[in-house]
Amino acid sequence: MRAAWLWAGEQSCVTGPAAAFWHEMLPRAPSVIEVTVPAGQKPRAQPGIRIRRRDLHIRDLVNTRDVTVTEKPLTALEAAVALPDGSTFLDRALQCHVRFPALYRAFCRNIGSTGSPEASRMIIAAADRADSAAERLLVKLLRDAGINGWVLGYPFGLYRIDLAFPALKVAVEVDGWAWHVDAERFRADRRKGNALVRDRWDLLRFTWHDLDGRPTESINELTETLALAA
Repeated sequence: MRAAWLWAGEQSCVTGPAAAFWHEMLPRAPSVIEVTVPAGQKPRAQPGIRIRRRDLHIRDLVNTRDVTVTEKPLTALEAAVALPDGSTFLDRALQCHVRFPALYRAFCRNIGSTGSPEASRMIIAAADRADSAAERLLVKLLRDAGINGWVLGYPFGLYRIDLAFPALKVAVEVDGWAWHVDAERFRADRRKGNALVRDRWDLLRFTWHDLDGRPTESINELTETLALAA
């Protein structure tokens, strides 16, 4: 990575998943190092290096361990767009590395750049409250699959089940982005889950990342559970 940055010149910076690795957001460096250079430069392509040409705001740049990389907010957003499990990565970054307001400001400074539509979708989902985006996504998947018999917010003792199939005693609990969830909400969700199991409900838990990143597998798991409960 250091060699790639030095080759691209002092006005360049390391970006994307490579910058995420440099910030210790990822455990391993990517096989291809992305380097951003000013829009007017045209360096020759090199094996293992991907070149992006654009002018970045000074607020989005930082020199860390003698390598210029994008600041953590822009790094987190652009790495999320590039990675196959991007929403999960971004959720972890919001828990451990960056705050949402800084992430949003970095997004606004870079609207129109490559990956902006996907970044916008992730920003909207991440900004939503803990479970509403995931619930809406689950309902859409159920309707698209033609699955009926479910009730949203089904009463269960002191609790409400996010989505229930009462006739089959199958409960689906939906978790949004983990960075929203405080300790008390986490404990309450676990108490509700334990109560459901004691009352012989089949309990499934899906995150927003499950429903967004692996919708077919999630619906198949639900369908199989419903078939076994019938």
